[in-house]
Amino acid sequence: MLTSFGKFCRKLRIDNGELLKDMANKLGVTSSYLSAVENGKRNVPQSWVKKISSEYSLDLRQIKELKNATEESQFKSKLDLKDLNNNDKNLMTALARKINGMNDDEKVIIKNLLNKKK
Repeated sequence: MLTSFGKFCRKLRIDNGELLKDMANKLGVTSSYLSAVENGKRNVPQSWVKKISSEYSLDLRQIKELKNATEESQFKSKLDLKDLNNNDKNLMTALARKINGMNDDEKVIIKNLLNKKK
């Protein structure tokens, strides 16, 4: 299934008269790797936003669109937990495990708690 990032890239290629292979070459990867990223089988490498923006001379609106598409397409996220104590690590893990089972109201409550100023 094509991700938001994949849709952005496909449109960019069409607008530039390119094939998947052409964009893959510009990114220094194989066509199959780019295809896997576009279809959500691999995460979008963070360096690609800058590389695509530069290679295709994107304007500010397009860069913002690319960043949004990249964020929407991420399926894995790495968190640096090394400076957290065990209680904080357990809290992060519990939230990650339970978030799919939460309804929208519960998520809003947690978000409001997190955004609350001290």
